Amino acid sequence: MTGAPDRFTGSVRVRSLFDANPPARSTGGEVTFQPGARSAWHTHPLGQILIVTDGVGWIQQWGGPVQVIRKGDVVSIPAGVKHWPGATPTTSMTHIALQEQADGLAVHWLENVTDEQYRLNR
Repeated sequence: MTGAPDRFTGSVRVRSLFDANPPARSTGGEVTFQPGARSAWHTHPLGQILIVTDGVGWIQQWGGPVQVIRKGDVVSIPAGVKHWPGATPTTSMTHIALQEQADGLAVHWLENVTDEQYRLNR
């Protein structure tokens, strides 16, 4: 499925891998970002783990520097930390996202990462 424009900028493909089936609360998905694409800022109530399966991308936590992420990297985002992942301007990136639901919610979407915020990372 194509990433929704209120949640992603650019060309993004999202594929659900598994949903939470109570009593389990874990969900997983695969997200592929084409060059220049990125998610909106968002948080996860119980944190998130990203496993980069292809390409090179960026991830940024609110107020922190952009970090380069590559195939094979595993990134842990703490609960409630505002962040975004995405591709670099010239490379695509795919990751598996694992997170748990709290009260039925796995992610809280916020504002889009602006072009200016994204450009500051070059």
